[in-house]
Amino acid sequence: MQPSDVAIIGVGYVGFSPLTPQQSYKELMWEAAVRAYADAGVDPRRDVDGFVTVAEDYNEGTSIFDEYVPDQIGGVRKPVHTIGGDGIHGLITAFMNIQTGLMDIVAVEGHSKASNILTPFAILNYAVEPIYNRPLGLHPYFIAGLEMTRFLYETDTSLEACAQVAVKNKRNALLNPAAAYGADLQVEAVLNDTPIAAPLTRAQTSFSADGAIVMVLARGSVAKALTDTPVWVRGVGWANGSYALENRDWARADYARAAARMAYRTAGIRNPADEIDFAEVDDTFAYKELQHMEALGLCREGEAGPLTLEGATYLSGDLPINPSGGNLGCGHLLEASGLARVLEVVLQLRGEAGQRQLEDVETGLAFGWRGLPTSSGAAVVLSIG
Repeated sequence: MQPSDVAIIGVGYVGFSPLTPQQSYKELMWEAAVRAYADAGVDPRRDVDGFVTVAEDYNEGTSIFDEYVPDQIGGVRKPVHTIGGDGIHGLITAFMNIQTGLMDIVAVEGHSKASNILTPFAILNYAVEPIYNRPLGLHPYFIAGLEMTRFLYETDTSLEACAQVAVKNKRNALLNPAAAYGADLQVEAVLNDTPIAAPLTRAQTSFSADGAIVMVLARGSVAKALTDTPVWVRGVGWANGSYALENRDWARADYARAAARMAYRTAGIRNPADEIDFAEVDDTFAYKELQHMEALGLCREGEAGPLTLEGATYLSGDLPINPSGGNLGCGHLLEASGLARVLEVVLQLRGEAGQRQLEDVETGLAFGWRGLPTSSGAAVVLSIG
């Protein structure tokens, strides 16, 4: 593969914690931004040409969230705009701003102050189709329960494989100082935990965390001048499936498959199972990790469960998945969740992942899902070579 024209040259993050009463969301953003700019060796007031933030106005409690961003990320009197999508959508936007030739350095920010939200599921219900679905008055997680049931049936995946995902990711999180929900669980405890939306149990569901992540991207020549450890953006892709529950694919993550195809095509990857060393993929629910693995071409349909049970996706396995602990272990960071997946790939490729550091990794994949009730996802392939 030929070197990309864009690289990630700096990362900064704060958190992750179920509660952060000592800091406002602006203070979380500011601290993450200061760390990212120090890591990149840039001054935002002088060097950064544009800023992207990912946020949902409903979660923030304010409209036109762009207006509440510039001060704490150093973007005053510079181009700043908000993407209403997953964090990887924001990263791709920053990537494209540079690829256009208009900008040399762009910062992207994502954050979560989920602990401030009093009625998160009422807000989530606003995204459910309003005429036929919302009047049913069901908890929005019923969608995950239905999808999980169909996925298990059509792929012949076992409940034990889903439980093993939760066991693996929460144990990985014990090695991640930033993770909020690390735990040493057993498969039986996961399966027998409180049902959320049968067959989905509480232990197979990610819970929210507060935190912030900022990344600095730069044009190739600028990146090489600023850092000895650029992480190159090799390929990007994004896609949406059906909005309506009535006509979506309930067993397969078609949005992930389409996003991955775009990312692999732009990265020049023909066989992801062989060319991707490890991956960070959305695991908002344990079964989603397995579903996303198959859709991303990391294995064939029906193989994700057996591979997990065999240990192939563990830190010591042939294809480590979510060494950070994923959403299940780190906590769900709202729109910043995708950036958390990218963050781990960057740290692994730079050899800065501490006790969970993988050996001899050069290419990693990060995939983010917008979350219920959407079928929207984005992928990015990163490399050090």
